[in-house]
Amino acid sequence: MPRSETWSDDERCQFVDDGVLIRRGLIRGTVLSKARDLVSGWLTKAYDPARLTAYTERSFAPELEEHPDVLALYQRSGLAELAGDLLRPATPAPVTRAQIQIRLPDGVQQPVKAMHVDGVSCPHLEPRDLRTFTFIVGVVLDGSATADAGALHYVPGGHHRMADYFATDWVLGQPAQTPDDIDAQDGTALTAEPGDVVVMHHLVPHRVGSNTNSTPRVMAYFRVSHAQHPDLALRALSDPWLEYPALAALARPGTV
Repeated sequence: MPRSETWSDDERCQFVDDGVLIRRGLIRGTVLSKARDLVSGWLTKAYDPARLTAYTERSFAPELEEHPDVLALYQRSGLAELAGDLLRPATPAPVTRAQIQIRLPDGVQQPVKAMHVDGVSCPHLEPRDLRTFTFIVGVVLDGSATADAGALHYVPGGHHRMADYFATDWVLGQPAQTPDDIDAQDGTALTAEPGDVVVMHHLVPHRVGSNTNSTPRVMAYFRVSHAQHPDLALRALSDPWLEYPALAALARPGTV
């Protein structure tokens, strides 16, 4: 298997500690440019300003979620192999759609996303709806590599705090997504170039701020789930390594 399609031991330990991995420049050439051009064309021709809140809460360019050239970012770039390597010897469920997120340039009054974890107590879901996954993969398609240009902000190591919160202070159906100490954090900005990739544990709290730059920040996200995630979802909220058999030992003190 090519080197770009596996994680090193150091990266595995980093994922256990931080819940986040970044692979610079993984997506290149026509795989990147075709997807970027599709989204850029949609933004020029099909974007409806009246639907800005719905786009922000769910996905921009919903017509492109299953487009082969967008899915190629995951399926034909090494990302699918990286996903499988992180879960081994378990297997991921097939990834059949993307989520496009765009932070529009300065001057557009776009909703700001507070700290949250995806699929739990979302404003656009019923309180008892649980639409979680195992981890998310994000590909930068366009935009400035600066913290104030609509970058994703995440809390390194926050998955440990969230697991404790879900185990002790949370019940399915309550509106609060994160505890107060997580809400108060600004997070670390993903300062990344087009073609860079971020992999983030589902439990890592994150937010997205305003874009004060002149260029849209465009991300394509792919939600990756353990093949048995529907049966494990509720337990996985308080057991962050339930779905990662090869990483569970690394997460336990005194194991190798």
